[in-house]
Amino acid sequence: MALEHQSDTMSVSGLCQICESRPAQERCQNCGALVCEIHFDDGTTLCADCASQAKPGRTEDVDTYQF
Repeated sequence: MALEHQSDTMSVSGLCQICESRPAQERCQNCGALVCEIHFDDGTTLCADCASQAKPGRTEDVDTYQF
């Protein structure tokens, strides 16, 4: 799992830290976890775990076990 710095953007590489099977494409703004697009909430820019904690009554919006 490595980060490559390119001017103002970062390229994320490695496996998703939640499902450990899909390529990581995003970084959680809360915990810093590298996650795949399935385990990333675009609306909050959080991983599925942090998003479900941030919106405890709305866990149906993010499926942390979908692979």
